[in-house]
Amino acid sequence: MQPRNMSMSGVVDLAAVKAAQEAKSKAEQARAEAARQGGGGAVSPADLVIDVDEAGFELDVLQRSTEVPVVIDFWAEWCEPCKQLSPVLERLAVEYNGRFVLAKVDVDANQMLMQQFGIQGIPAVFAVVAGQALPLFQGAAGEQQIRETLDQLVQVAEQRFGLTGLVVDTDAQPGDRQAAAAPQAVPAGPYDALLEAAVQALDAGDLGGAVQAYKNVLSDDPGNTEAKLGLVQAELLQRVQGVDPQQVRKDAAEKPLDAGAQIAAADLDLVGGHVEDAFGRLIETVGRTAGDDRDAVRVRLLELFELVGADDPRVAAARRALARALF
Repeated sequence: MQPRNMSMSGVVDLAAVKAAQEAKSKAEQARAEAARQGGGGAVSPADLVIDVDEAGFELDVLQRSTEVPVVIDFWAEWCEPCKQLSPVLERLAVEYNGRFVLAKVDVDANQMLMQQFGIQGIPAVFAVVAGQALPLFQGAAGEQQIRETLDQLVQVAEQRFGLTGLVVDTDAQPGDRQAAAAPQAVPAGPYDALLEAAVQALDAGDLGGAVQAYKNVLSDDPGNTEAKLGLVQAELLQRVQGVDPQQVRKDAAEKPLDAGAQIAAADLDLVGGHVEDAFGRLIETVGRTAGDDRDAVRVRLLELFELVGADDPRVAAARRALARALF
């Protein structure tokens, strides 16, 4: 059984916003289907910590992750650090009261899963959200660090994918699969139709239409996070559409003080998945320029930060480097 739809490399996906929107939509559809089938009830606290093997991974992790974030604890009986970490994760799973489910995987009995996640040592902790996998931490970790990581996970799951967690009932019977179904589907928001139109425009390659659709949302709701990120993505794709990459890079190499040339090259860097190159190029340009040119480079860099995501460690490192370049 092969885990599907995993993004383990950490390389930015230019369709990140669209993928998040699609995953959110699929998650809401899954919750609605569960409700139609008689789900939507509360789960027992005992159902927040489950043992998972290769045979049950599809159902217990991938499908469950469309309802609630699933944290995976890879452990083994002989692993001493695991014996310290696992009880903390189990306690926090109950304490977080349905905001995530903890799936425990014995690596000795599930070597294939260990290989598929690229795990080199244990304990290792991953999360799967709406079918998307991401590493959390490896090795021993303090409780405060674990809490901070879980808080970020819960926030991302809710903001990007609309996963608000499960309802926990202390009177619910453990192991009841219907009781473990996700909460009722979230009602459609006032801008869902416009956002869907933007996604469809992206799918059709109509970048101008996607830009306009996101702007239509923002004209009524300037704080709409989904539309803001979508607009940044669509405008980036629109900027690089039809350009001559060789000429852009030639101009950047010959004109190190030309803010526009460096911005155009950074756009290509990001489109090609070279996130750190894009950030580094613009940070260096901030240090070499002044006035309006410097401000234009800084603004573009902040836009790229939004596109990659504030939780990406490369963004955190680049923010520190930008602060040094500015001050």
